[in-house]
Amino acid sequence: MEKLNNQIVGNIGLFYVCYRLSKRGWNCLPTVRNARGVDLVIYSRDAKKSHTIQVKSLSKRNPVPFGSSPQLIAEFLIIVVNALGENPEVFIMRPDDIKEKIHKRERNGKISYWLEYKDYREYKEKWEIIS
Repeated sequence: MEKLNNQIVGNIGLFYVCYRLSKRGWNCLPTVRNARGVDLVIYSRDAKKSHTIQVKSLSKRNPVPFGSSPQLIAEFLIIVVNALGENPEVFIMRPDDIKEKIHKRERNGKISYWLEYKDYREYKEKWEIIS
């Protein structure tokens, strides 16, 4: 299989999350890709509950990059690991659960932020967090 670019990996992860949430009864509305803000808005069948979600997708188990500024503005963060594989791993958390675990490094005047697998692995398949 050819190597897919990050945007395609991101789309695969986003739509996989939509698939999994739809199976749990949520209506899913992906937002405009590559726009600042949340990636997904979901609402219940009776439209009485709604939530915002940020999705981070990885093709393999690497650190989750947050670029030069960790923008955690959604109610939930969902990380999809092995998005291209047969059995992606899904981790569901609230941003407050991991804010303090985000790593920061400055190199040559550039700042980067990331989250290590060990810092979010306890949230695997925690769909019940989204009530």
